Amino acid sequence: MLTAVLAGFFVSILLIPFGKYLKNRLSVLLVLLPALLFGYFAGFIPAVSAGNPVYSHHAWVPSAGINLDFHLDGLSLLFCLLITGIGTLVYIYAVAYMKGHPYLDRFFAYLSIFMAAMLGVVLSDNVLLLFIFWELTSISSFFLIGFNNDNADSRKSSITALAITAGGGFLLMAGLILAGYLSDTHSIREMILSNAILKSHSLYGLVLLLVFAGAFTKSAQFPFHFWLPGAMKAPTPVSAYLHSATMVKAGIYLLARLFPVLGGTDYWTVPLVIIGGCTMLLGAIISIFKKDLKEILAYSTISALGVLVFLIGVGTEAALTAAAVFILVHALYKATLFLVTGIIDHETQTRDISQLSGLRKLMLPVAIAGALAALSSAGIPLTLGFIGKDLIYEATLHTKLNFLFILTAIAVITNIFLVSAGFLAGIKPFTGSLPERLSGVHLPHWFMWMPPLILAFLGILFGSFPGWVGTSVLQPAAAAITNNTAGSPLKIWHGFNLVLLLSAVTIVSGTLLYLFKKTTAASSYPLLSAISAEKTFKRMGDYVKGFSTWYSNTMHNGFLRSYLLRIIIFAVLLLAYRVINGEPLEISLARISTISIYEIVVAGILIAAVYMTVTSTSRLTAVVGTSVIGYCICLMFVFYSAPDLAMTQFTIDTLTLVLFVFVLFRLPPFLNFANSKVRLRDGIVSTSFGVLIGIIALQALNEPIQTDISKFYGENAYTMAKGRNVVNVILVDFRGMDTMFEIVVLSIAALGVFSLINLRLKSSEKE
Repeated sequence: MLTAVLAGFFVSILLIPFGKYLKNRLSVLLVLLPALLFGYFAGFIPAVSAGNPVYSHHAWVPSAGINLDFHLDGLSLLFCLLITGIGTLVYIYAVAYMKGHPYLDRFFAYLSIFMAAMLGVVLSDNVLLLFIFWELTSISSFFLIGFNNDNADSRKSSITALAITAGGGFLLMAGLILAGYLSDTHSIREMILSNAILKSHSLYGLVLLLVFAGAFTKSAQFPFHFWLPGAMKAPTPVSAYLHSATMVKAGIYLLARLFPVLGGTDYWTVPLVIIGGCTMLLGAIISIFKKDLKEILAYSTISALGVLVFLIGVGTEAALTAAAVFILVHALYKATLFLVTGIIDHETQTRDISQLSGLRKLMLPVAIAGALAALSSAGIPLTLGFIGKDLIYEATLHTKLNFLFILTAIAVITNIFLVSAGFLAGIKPFTGSLPERLSGVHLPHWFMWMPPLILAFLGILFGSFPGWVGTSVLQPAAAAITNNTAGSPLKIWHGFNLVLLLSAVTIVSGTLLYLFKKTTAASSYPLLSAISAEKTFKRMGDYVKGFSTWYSNTMHNGFLRSYLLRIIIFAVLLLAYRVINGEPLEISLARISTISIYEIVVAGILIAAVYMTVTSTSRLTAVVGTSVIGYCICLMFVFYSAPDLAMTQFTIDTLTLVLFVFVLFRLPPFLNFANSKVRLRDGIVSTSFGVLIGIIALQALNEPIQTDISKFYGENAYTMAKGRNVVNVILVDFRGMDTMFEIVVLSIAALGVFSLINLRLKSSEKE
C-alpha cells in the first residue's frame, strides 16, 4: 500500500528528466498511473465489503509518534476509487485538452503529486501523517490552480487558495496534535477506542474548533467559500479533478473519519448543521445568478459540500448513509459537468451561457453527457442522484434534532436551486438554435468527450441498478463512518410517501425556475453582492498588510543600531521582571574579595576609556577607546586566574581594532552625534542593562556552588577524550556538534564576505 501511495511522487520525479519525451503522443502513457492504481484498489472491494479492512505499518519516525500507518476500510476505499477512477478519466481528458502545451510534463507532475497526496490523506491512520499529506494537497493544488502563471488572475487565485487552506491547515495541525496528546495516541483507530476520554475532557471544544477550521477552509464552507470560485482560473482538468471529486472533499473526509472519535455531541452537531446549512443554501442560490459556466459549477459545488457537512452534523445512521451516497453522486455528475464545460470553452472560446445555445447539433455526445449529468444532479428517477436526494430527505425528516421541518425545508430549497443550476450548466448550452458565430464549432478528439460520457452513464447505471455499488462500496463506507454495521441496502423505489412528494416538488420547482428565470448576473442583486465574505477577508488582508508594513518599517528598518537597541531593551525588561518577581535579593558584600590598588587603577582606566568612547567625535578615537576597554577586561581576567580567557579577549580586541581601522578608510572621519533625546534614551537603556547585570552578578555570589559538571569534565577530559586541556576538550568533544555548527556559520559568513569582495558589477547594475 505504501508503494501505491508514493507512486505519484515517483512518477513526478521521473518526469523531470524524461518529461520532454512525453509532450506529444507518448503522454497517454501517463494514464497508466491512475489506471493501475484504480485496478489495485478495486481488488480490495471483496475483502472490504466483507468487513475485512486492510492495514499497513511501516516505521518512520517512531520517536515522534509518526509512522507510515495506512488503513483501507469502506470510507477510504470509496475515496481511493474516486481519486484513481476519476483521475484516470481526467488524465485521458487532459492528454487532448492540454495537447501542445509547452509545460505539459509539468502539469502531469503536479497532478501526480496531488493524486498521491490525496491517497495519503484518505489512507493515513496516523493523524500526523494525515496532516503531512494534507499540506501536500494544499501545495500541489497551489501549483495547479496557478498553472497559467503568466495570468495575474491565476496567480492571485492560487495565492488566495493557499492562504485560506494553509491557514486552516495550521489550525488543524494544532487540533490533531492536541487530540493525540489527550488520547495518548496518534492512531485514528486507537483514538476511536478512547473517544470517551476526548469528549469528556475540558479541551474537547478547542479540539473541535481547530479541526473544524481545517475542514471548513479546505471544503470551502461559509465564510471561507470564496476561494473556490476564484480557483476556477485553473485549467478545466484541474477543476474537474480537484474541485468536484477530490481536494474539496478532503475536509468532508476528515469530518467523516473523525466522526467516531469526536462526533455525536451537541458541540459537534450544532456548528456543522448551522455552517453546513448556511453554505448549502447560500451556494445554491448564488449559483443560478451566475453567467459563467465554471462559476455556476463552483457555487453549486460549494452548496453540495455544505450538504455533506450538514449531513455529517446531523449524524444519524440515515444521514451518514446519505452522505456516503451523495459523495459518489456529486463526484460523478459534477466531474462530468466540469469536463463538458471544458469542451465548450475549448471549442467556442466562451463560457457565458447567454451566448451559448444549440451546440447539440455539433457536439451530440457532449450534449448527451451534459444532459445525463444534469438529470442526475436534479435527482430524476433511475439516476443515482434520485437515490441520493431521497436519502437526504429521509435523513432530515427522521432526525432527532429540533426544527426538523426547518432542516427539511432548507434541504428542499437548496435542491430546487441545484436542479436549476444543473440544467443551466448541462442542458442550456445545447438547446435552442445555433448562433451563426458558432457554426464552425466541431466535436473534439474522443479523448475529451468519452470521459464525461462514461461518468454520466455511470450515474445512470448506478441509479438503475444500485444493488452492487451500494453493497460493495457505499454501505461499507457508511459503516466506516458510523463505526457500525452497514445499514439497509439501496433501493430505487420506497413507495408513495412524503419523501417521494418532496422529490417531485423539488424537480418540478427546479425545472420551472430554470425555464422562467432570466439570465442575470449576481451583481444585479444588491443583497447577494452584500453577502460577500471575500470583501470582508480582503479588508482584513489590507489591515494585516498595513500592520505588517508598519511593523517592518519600525522593527526591521535595516539599521543595526535599531536591532541592538531592541534586543537590549527586551533583555532589560526580561531580566528586570525576573529580578523583581524572583526570590528576594540577597547581596552579601562579605564574599567580595579585597580590592587591590592595581584593580582600582585598571577600573579607573576602564571608566575613562568608556567616557572617551561615548563622548569622542572622532571615529578613530572611539575605536581606540573601545579597544582599551577590552584590554582592561583582559587584565581583569589575568587578575582572577583566567589566562586562557585573557588571551582570547586580547586576540579578539586586537583583531577587532585592526578590522575597524581598515573600515575607517571608507567612512567619514568624524561622528555625527544624534540629538539629545536619542542620547538620553541610549544612556538610560545602557545604564539599566549594566545595573541589572551587576545586581545579578552580585546575587550569583550567594548561590551555592555546584561543581558536579566541572568535576565530570575534569575527571573525564583525559580518560574519555584523551586531552589534557579541559576547555579544548569541552569545545571539541563534549560540545563538538555545537562547535561544528559555529564553524559552519563562520564559514558561510566568510564565503559571503569573499563574494562581496570579488563582486564586479556592471554600471547598469550599480544603478
